[in-house]
Amino acid sequence: MRKHKDKEASSFPAITTRGGSGDPVEIGLLLYPGAQLAAVYGLTDLFGIANRLAEGHGGDATALRISHWRLDAAHACVESAFDTHPQLDSRPAVIIAPPSLAEPPERDATARLALWLAEQHRGGATLCSICAGAFLLAETGLLAGRLATTHWSHAETLAQRFPDIHVNADKLIVDDGDIITAAGLMAWTDLGLKLVDRLLGPTIMIETARFLLVDPAGREQRYYSSFSPKLRHGDEAILKTQHWLQAQGAQPRHVSLKAMAARAGLEERTFLRRFHKATGLKPTEYCQHLRVGRAREMLEFTSRRFDEIAFAVGYDDASAFRKVFLKVMGLTPADYRRRFSIAAGVGSPFRDERQ
Repeated sequence: MRKHKDKEASSFPAITTRGGSGDPVEIGLLLYPGAQLAAVYGLTDLFGIANRLAEGHGGDATALRISHWRLDAAHACVESAFDTHPQLDSRPAVIIAPPSLAEPPERDATARLALWLAEQHRGGATLCSICAGAFLLAETGLLAGRLATTHWSHAETLAQRFPDIHVNADKLIVDDGDIITAAGLMAWTDLGLKLVDRLLGPTIMIETARFLLVDPAGREQRYYSSFSPKLRHGDEAILKTQHWLQAQGAQPRHVSLKAMAARAGLEERTFLRRFHKATGLKPTEYCQHLRVGRAREMLEFTSRRFDEIAFAVGYDDASAFRKVFLKVMGLTPADYRRRFSIAAGVGSPFRDERQ
């Protein structure tokens, strides 16, 4: 097997659309401890499909080269475990850290791989991550001061472990040129299509998405994530208010700043400061998330009209709540129901209404 030793520096080509001659562009997939093999093989197939479609347009059937990389048994170097073009010298233009079904990898398990990734980046390779793979990129130090994303359930851990990274868990993909981070476990499809678009062009990307029955664009992670309030912050007064808000459904008719502060036993200004410190949100924002969460359940599991749902979560003005829902979710209530409703076949809950 071919191996890359840590001390060896190589010159890697920039990630550009490939012309009609020369070696194929190599995309390396990194098999770190706990990496999701379904994503590794899925990406391998996705790029293979893109190659066949490119050939159908008069291009090269081997425009993209796929390789898999892992640490050897002695952890002394990184070796190639699979390569579609083993006869060629290996110069990955792109390296992807796939998602993981396990907890985010610890530093002692990824330190050697992080050094290798940083070295490849210095040589010109574009680095990509999916889900927990962002922790591997973060270990390189290359995400410091940058915007990045990861699975919404890992976002807080990533931000705490690496406070110099600007973590945005709403984004499904953050493309920062030489570094691309993708969010959820299945965001490997989005990342794969983005790379096909960059390397082979939009026509091949759209055809690849159509072949795979994958939505090629326009998604955000917040469409799928659930609001998970911070409850382990250690501020008992704020926690008491959070539990009360959950029981009340955060209804505007029943809660107010004065009532929340009184429930916490604090002066209003002190309450505002401590609430934001503990939860990361203002009380109004926190309540909006709780109301939107209840509305999402009703949009998914019932055929109730949106004005009825708005009233049920505490809004007399449905249009005002529609704006709140759009701000929090990035989708209108009607679009959200069309995507996620289990009760979609029950009647016709929306009759060309402004939802």
